[in-house]
Amino acid sequence: MSEMDLETVPAEDFGRALTGIGVNLLSPDVRALAAFLKDVFGLPAYQLTDDFAIVRHGQMLMQLHSDGTYHSHPLLGFVPESPPRGGGLQLFLFGIDPDEAAAKAEAAGHMVLEPPADKPHGLREGTILSPEGYAFSPAVPKA
Repeated sequence: MSEMDLETVPAEDFGRALTGIGVNLLSPDVRALAAFLKDVFGLPAYQLTDDFAIVRHGQMLMQLHSDGTYHSHPLLGFVPESPPRGGGLQLFLFGIDPDEAAAKAEAAGHMVLEPPADKPHGLREGTILSPEGYAFSPAVPKA
């Protein structure tokens, strides 16, 4: 997927190229979620519109879709009206410094649910909630 121009790839070509596990987050405000991911974690968004965006972290791709794009999908009926939307889901962002991300999140008024800490499994990580309530955990190997 590294040869693909994520800003211009047609939807059909993009869909056919996806492999492995895909992450898709529903949002009432795709632009706000994309801004959160860029401002706090430095993750770029491609093909950003009110309804859709592709977000890249290394070789991993996430898709953001507006609630309205799921109008005929049965999953939309299970999405709560107010956050948190992703209860029980933790999205790790390996290679992103949790201390830097937490400082950026706090400065922007986002909730740092779990302050950065060294964990017994060898990582320093924290957990930051997106405006919708998705739990993003930046993590790096502990010193």
